[in-house]
Amino acid sequence: MASLNRVVLMGNLTRDPELKFTPAGKPVAEFGIAVNRMPYTNDQGERIEGVDFFSVTVFGRQAETVQQYLAKGSGVAVDGRLRYRAWETEDGQKRSAVDIQAQNVQFLPRGGDSTAGPAGPSREPVGDMSDIDIPPIKREEGGPW
Repeated sequence: MASLNRVVLMGNLTRDPELKFTPAGKPVAEFGIAVNRMPYTNDQGERIEGVDFFSVTVFGRQAETVQQYLAKGSGVAVDGRLRYRAWETEDGQKRSAVDIQAQNVQFLPRGGDSTAGPAGPSREPVGDMSDIDIPPIKREEGGPW
């Protein structure tokens, strides 16, 4: 059976990224991210809001870039996978945690602050595309659709 382990989160850093290096010299950055929950109204008519907190780890050149350009409060989109870790403390207690191992970290502006983060390519609206002639897709008999 095929399996899938993928997570995509958008939120704000809860602390400055911490850059470390593996024994082999590979850079590793760790940071926390806060993600707002979708608000809802309960049975009593109260608006309920919440926040979820996650630990994120990123490796390689991207770890160095994250540490260099991001800080507490920075907006990010994280694409990665869940990682389960288990260990035993010095006094014999078993502990476990689930965190995010990022494969891609996209820098976003802080909430409403369009100047946050490093400059990147601008995304200008493309305007009216009604004058572009796009031919219809021809479907052959016996095709998969």
